[in-house]
Amino acid sequence: MRKALEIVNELREKGIIKDYAIGGGVASINYTEPVFTRDLDVFVIVKDIGGVLRFSEIYDYVKSRGGVWKGEYLFVSNTPVQFLPANSGLHKDAVLNAKEIDYDGLKVKIISAEHLIAMSFTVGRSKDYERIDRIMDQYTVDFKVLESVLKRHNLYDKYESWKKNRNWERQDNF
Repeated sequence: MRKALEIVNELREKGIIKDYAIGGGVASINYTEPVFTRDLDVFVIVKDIGGVLRFSEIYDYVKSRGGVWKGEYLFVSNTPVQFLPANSGLHKDAVLNAKEIDYDGLKVKIISAEHLIAMSFTVGRSKDYERIDRIMDQYTVDFKVLESVLKRHNLYDKYESWKKNRNWERQDNF
């Protein structure tokens, strides 16, 4: 995965993308015990040319560095990577508020736990609700930040419903 992350950093350094943050299962590993994840989700703010998001520069660059298309993934070494647009709404907010971590001596940006929770509410699959449960159980969530994100992106009702369905109450010691 390191090579894939190096290339993602290069994309930003060369101005091919404006910014990025790692999301999905790989990001959640920073907040919970490891779980299986198939790919590396990279949320990117891409150049907007005449109202059209251009991913071709990303793909061309990654392929020039050894990336290979296989199905829906662009493989870098043995790491399947998906580049996902983050030019507006919650995804852009998540990228702009991502935190920088050290991954094997490499600085990379990951989506905050609070934004991962909000993004999981937008998708709403079983594995997304499991991710929410794991983060809430294993990480100290900043509830002021979480509630602010949920309210800004019209997801607070889903959060309230989730709490009710799980008979969940916020613990002050989280």
